[in-house]
Amino acid sequence: MKRAVISDIHANLEALQAVLEDIRTQGVTKICCLGDIVGYGPDPCECLDIVLDCADIVILGNHDQAVQFDPDGFNPVALQAVYWTREQMEKRDRLARNTDQKLFDRLDQFQRLHRAGDYLFVHGSPREPTNEYVFPEDVYNQRKMVALFDRIERYCFQGHTHIPGVFPDTGDFIAAHECDHRYPLKGTKAMFNVGSVGQPRDNDSRACYAIIHDDIDDPMVEFRRVPYPLEVTVKKIYAVSSLDNMLGDRLRSGR
Repeated sequence: MKRAVISDIHANLEALQAVLEDIRTQGVTKICCLGDIVGYGPDPCECLDIVLDCADIVILGNHDQAVQFDPDGFNPVALQAVYWTREQMEKRDRLARNTDQKLFDRLDQFQRLHRAGDYLFVHGSPREPTNEYVFPEDVYNQRKMVALFDRIERYCFQGHTHIPGVFPDTGDFIAAHECDHRYPLKGTKAMFNVGSVGQPRDNDSRACYAIIHDDIDDPMVEFRRVPYPLEVTVKKIYAVSSLDNMLGDRLRSGR
């Protein structure tokens, strides 16, 4: 089986469409979304519709959770985007004819985590699936890393930081470009951050996702970068007064 793992779309329709088109060329049989379909970007309802139709597994992200409940720990820019996103979804749900079309009802079906054999899928971390960040610099916090790896059977796939790379159980972080965007599944424990489709933060503006190649003799995880018409997304963000212009500006630099 060949799985695509996408995360942190953040209502960026153009990036999502480009990634799904790339996925279609790769012989992928299943798609797993690690959450944060909404937040920051200008097309939350459209992105939710697409992901809910194409993904086999959908994990709850902290922004997905925030539009349902009282947001906690969000900065003013992110908080304003959450409230605007909620308004768009409420407008859409008022027009829905049945429960299957109501976005808030479908959000209730998102999983906090999913296990499939050797694989654990979360948004944040194996310790706190929705909200805990695992940054590259956390490798210097041995207590935290030990606690995280204690909760993994073999491999964990996560998002949340928007920084693609691998945390092997040797105690370091390997950025995706440092392993030539491919990392072998050696059997030893590892955490994989699959990066962000809609708002990369590793100084590369291209959308990012990962493919698990476990259908070959030497299984591996491949990180893929996909260009998309980001200026279209930027202009959409600029056109929404409730979305801060910096949310568009940062797309250009991948920050």
